[in-house]
Amino acid sequence: MKITSTSCICPVLVCLCFVQRCYGTAHHSSIKVTRNQTKHIEGETEVHHRPKRGWVWNQFFVLEEHMGPDPQYVGKLHSNSDKGDGSVKYILTGEGAGTIFIIDDTTGDIHSTKSLDREQKTHYVLHAQAIDRRTNKPLEPESEFIIKVQDINDNAPKFTDGPYIVTVPEMSDMGTSVLQVTATDADDPTYGNSARVVYSILQGQPYFSVDPKTGVIRTALHNMDREAREHYSVVIQAKDMAGQVGGLSGSTTVNITLTDVNDNPPRFPQKHYQLYVPESAQVGSAVGKIKANDADTGSNADMTYSIINGDGIGIFSISTDKETREGILSLKKPLNYEKKKSYTLTIEGANTHLDFRFSHLGPFKDATMLKIIVGDVDEPPLFSMPSYVMEVYENAKIGTVVGTVLAQDPDSANSLVRYFIDHSGEDDRVFNIDANSGTIRTTKVLDREETPWYNITVAASETDNPGLLSHVTVGIRVLDVNDNPPELAREYDIVVCENSKPGQVIHTISATDKDDFANGPRFNFFLDERLSINPNFTLKDNEDNTASILTRRRRFSRTIQDVYYLPIMISDGGIPSLSSSSTLTVRVCACERDGRVRTCHAEAFLSSAGLSTGALIAILLCVVILLAIVVLFITLRRSKKEPLIISEEDVRENVVTYDDEGGGEEDTEAFDITALRNPSAAEELKYRRDIRPEVKLTPRHQTLSTLESIDVQEFIKQKLAEADLDPSVPPYDSLQTYAYEGQRSEAGSISSLDSATTQSDQDYHYLGDWGPEFKKLAKLYGEIESERTT
Repeated sequence: MKITSTSCICPVLVCLCFVQRCYGTAHHSSIKVTRNQTKHIEGETEVHHRPKRGWVWNQFFVLEEHMGPDPQYVGKLHSNSDKGDGSVKYILTGEGAGTIFIIDDTTGDIHSTKSLDREQKTHYVLHAQAIDRRTNKPLEPESEFIIKVQDINDNAPKFTDGPYIVTVPEMSDMGTSVLQVTATDADDPTYGNSARVVYSILQGQPYFSVDPKTGVIRTALHNMDREAREHYSVVIQAKDMAGQVGGLSGSTTVNITLTDVNDNPPRFPQKHYQLYVPESAQVGSAVGKIKANDADTGSNADMTYSIINGDGIGIFSISTDKETREGILSLKKPLNYEKKKSYTLTIEGANTHLDFRFSHLGPFKDATMLKIIVGDVDEPPLFSMPSYVMEVYENAKIGTVVGTVLAQDPDSANSLVRYFIDHSGEDDRVFNIDANSGTIRTTKVLDREETPWYNITVAASETDNPGLLSHVTVGIRVLDVNDNPPELAREYDIVVCENSKPGQVIHTISATDKDDFANGPRFNFFLDERLSINPNFTLKDNEDNTASILTRRRRFSRTIQDVYYLPIMISDGGIPSLSSSSTLTVRVCACERDGRVRTCHAEAFLSSAGLSTGALIAILLCVVILLAIVVLFITLRRSKKEPLIISEEDVRENVVTYDDEGGGEEDTEAFDITALRNPSAAEELKYRRDIRPEVKLTPRHQTLSTLESIDVQEFIKQKLAEADLDPSVPPYDSLQTYAYEGQRSEAGSISSLDSATTQSDQDYHYLGDWGPEFKKLAKLYGEIESERTT
């Protein structure tokens, strides 16, 4: 294949065209033919032979940014099989084929239809093939080649990180490196000088310089002073084509700030100062400020203040405010105009962070003179002591002097002073003070056991200026008087065992006293000598404020006496001594052999018979079981039902039994016997059994006619049928009896049961003559006779 390049269009591009051709030829001469670059034609057998060099090539070149009206000629494809008769057809495929690159299929000329940018795409990979136009069979195997975009200088250098902000210490040596800047050029660095950049400084001289090749910025002067100028703006330019005429350039700004170093000492604006301080200024308060100036900043300007000389070193102190860098003058001791009217101080201010590189610029400190004038003011009275402590005995009379406070006017006028108690608490109501003399007296009787200490506040003011007050604290201690007798420390529960021996200690007691230690212990314990000697117990003083209770005899018995009483006496060690009496209660208890108390209760007496607690519980349990059996037996008997079938012995009339003498015929009225005599009457007339029935007496012949008209046999049958058909009766057989005496005999009834329903003319008054035994019966029949008469 033959390669034909584009012709030079103008004299400016002559050199480029020449380089292009030479560059392409050089590459062609270095082509290495490989077998895998050739594709076999379809239908042909594989033939091992060397491919033709005329159809194998490496790359073409095309200039970027072509602005001409016609497509830019790239190169030509040619096959040795092409005789020029148009039978060979050239085909171009790959990147940009048909859109960016077009080919004349007859001549093989390749053109670029668009302006290309190397910075966007540096090369294109395409494939070429020659085929027979008539048969469409390949005449040459498909071959790959590259079209490279040729660079031109169309991109200026750029600083991608600008603008820059950088610092450098002041007073740095000349040539101190500040910053290195770098500009980039998008052009091809391998082709010509399009990407070869050089640096220069456009603004910032004579303070700074830049290295043309590396872009390193350096200081160009000695001892650049931040206090003279702090900020600098330096403009750096980068130009390609090695800085030649026609090259493209870009610039950036570098803002450089000089940082501070401690190269300036502090300085007071004045060498002499004057300060007025009133004598009423409070100790510890700030009375003035002073400041030294330092041209440095930050920690380099930090300083401390101190008083190095003067007659007020012990009166005043100075501290440093780290925020404002001021010296704060404070008062250490109170001022007194009448004693000293002025003070002189020498104050020094010195840097705290020194840089020894600049020690030759020192010293880094300065001093000034301060005169302090004390102002005279009207001051409140001044007490002779900062606080007072006084003492007074308890139980002292009202008006007893406790003590005296003293205050004076510190001013030269020496005004009179008046005193009063600041009544802000309850303690102040116990005392008062003389307004002129300051003497404190009691207003109540004091009790040390109730309040042992009082704190009051006394105020003093000048008579000429009552508004100026001063206060002082007065503590009053109440001294003890022996006014409380000793008493037992607590209620004691003393126990003595039945098997105790004579001289055995059964308990130890102690006492307490509300008075102070001097009037309390030591305590003395003893028995009342006015009483007879106790035969059971005695008391032993242990001489350590305790006493022991001892037994005098052997064995005690609770059955004889279970509680004993022991009167004792206790005296304290006060002057004069006070004593009190108490009575101890001693209980008798049963104890084990080792002395442990077993029980002290009365039920424990059974134990003397040899019964243990378990045996007592067993006995109680048996008693409870027996009681339960008895209750259950009684309950069952009460709930037992009477049999429905009554034996012949039980078939009897209603006989009412009384334990008294009896009421005669009146007793039978509790039951209506006519219900058995006359069944029909039972249906019509039913009486209540719980009250006495009111019986209406009918004529005798009427009763007899009624009895004769009733058929008893039919009545019994009727009742039997009702009982058999009644579903509510019990399912077992029952016996129902009916009594009827039959027809009336000529002789009449000899029974008295019917006497309640018949009239009788018998006189019962004779019963009263039979004696007291028949008095009740006579009374009953007399009432019946009276009712009949009525």
